[in-house]
Amino acid sequence: MKKTKFNEIHKKYGAKLVDFAGYEMPVQYNSIIAEHKAVRESVGVFDVSHMGEIIIKGEKALDYVQYITVNNAAKLEVGKVQYSAMCYEDGGIVDDLLVYQIDENEYMLVVNGANKEKDYEWMKDNNTFDVDIIDESDDYSLLAVQGPNSLKVI
Repeated sequence: MKKTKFNEIHKKYGAKLVDFAGYEMPVQYNSIIAEHKAVRESVGVFDVSHMGEIIIKGEKALDYVQYITVNNAAKLEVGKVQYSAMCYEDGGIVDDLLVYQIDENEYMLVVNGANKEKDYEWMKDNNTFDVDIIDESDDYSLLAVQGPNSLKVI
């Protein structure tokens, strides 16, 4: 199993670790009810480093992202993100994802960890725009911070 950069911290603080998408991931530290309450009333931090980060670069990066996703990526600005999905030709969903605009001709697509290899191959198979598609998943660690006190913690 792969381990995230936070794995030793999870162990140090007593996380219950499980196999998820090929990673040893924390599923809980305390009780599910206590953790749910913490997020609803204060803040929770989640290791989501198993997610896939795929970079799209090139002169036609926007055209490609528009072609493979269902939302309007042209509305994005540098540093902004939108929720979207990729669909097969018959309308079935390949996966849902986040689309970040990194620069004028660069986007990062964050896909579900369990699907990242499948999604990456599908993206490469549908690259008729001569863009660079680079799987940088192993280069990123990702924490999700949620709850009403998120900004204070960050």
